[in-house]
Amino acid sequence: MQQALSHLMLIEPLAFEPSLERAIEATRETAWDRFRAPESRAEAALVFAMFYALEGGKALRAFLVIESARLHGQTMTAAAQAALAVECIHAYSLIHDDLPCMDDDDLRRGKPTVHRKWNEHTAVLAGDALQAKAFELLATPELGGNALELVRGLAVASGHEGMVGGQMMDIAAETAEAPLTLEQIKAVQHGKTGALIRWSASAGAVMAGASSAELETYGEALGLAFQIADDILDVEGSAAETGKAVGKDADAGKATFVSLLGLDAAKRQASDLVEQACEALSSYGADAECLREAARFVIARRK
Repeated sequence: MQQALSHLMLIEPLAFEPSLERAIEATRETAWDRFRAPESRAEAALVFAMFYALEGGKALRAFLVIESARLHGQTMTAAAQAALAVECIHAYSLIHDDLPCMDDDDLRRGKPTVHRKWNEHTAVLAGDALQAKAFELLATPELGGNALELVRGLAVASGHEGMVGGQMMDIAAETAEAPLTLEQIKAVQHGKTGALIRWSASAGAVMAGASSAELETYGEALGLAFQIADDILDVEGSAAETGKAVGKDADAGKATFVSLLGLDAAKRQASDLVEQACEALSSYGADAECLREAARFVIARRK
């Protein structure tokens, strides 16, 4: 009973690492509660694949939703619903990104990709189901009167103007006559990586009907820093650290922040973006320190 009641209360402020762990637990518990028990062997395989894709991630986007909700006085019940919604979208995108028709990856989060663990049709359908589940999670009474704005915002962030559009631009660049310029890479990542991070960072303000401008600015800088850090890890990291193949961008001759700026300049750019993200939170004062820690984390991580 005490645990159930805690989800109806305001969100307790925590340091970054405990808050990140809380986001992982909240999304896991909400998934167990909201995913209908399978009634057949085929449905069981689908649901298990959906859970499998959700497990093992950093839950950074869920963390951002919960922290932004905390800053705006929202309950854990509402925050966890929205947090799981964006993690469902992220997981679906990773399943599809790993398919043979896309990046053809065998490893994700240190374990076999969904199409390797099961098969391609299960992977496609698990991704489809996760995408649908995300909008089901937002279209519920727990999200209150601003649910429609949340649904619309996530649809834009995940669709052709956001994540999917960025992915299409990224794939098109692989066969382009000339490598992408720095500004073109920024445009790709604004959609592919940045859109969901911006939505997540501003979700709490939207839920409260408050201005989301500062949190969107924070999310914009954070998303770009996150992608630069990914490009750095592709050069400096290992598969054991990152849980996925590394060095693929260089092998494919793909233009990245590192290839265009150089490793040291890319690291400086990421640090500058972290400073911009932290400055965007100035009006929240010390209450936003956890979000500042998150910005520092994205460029210090090794996976």
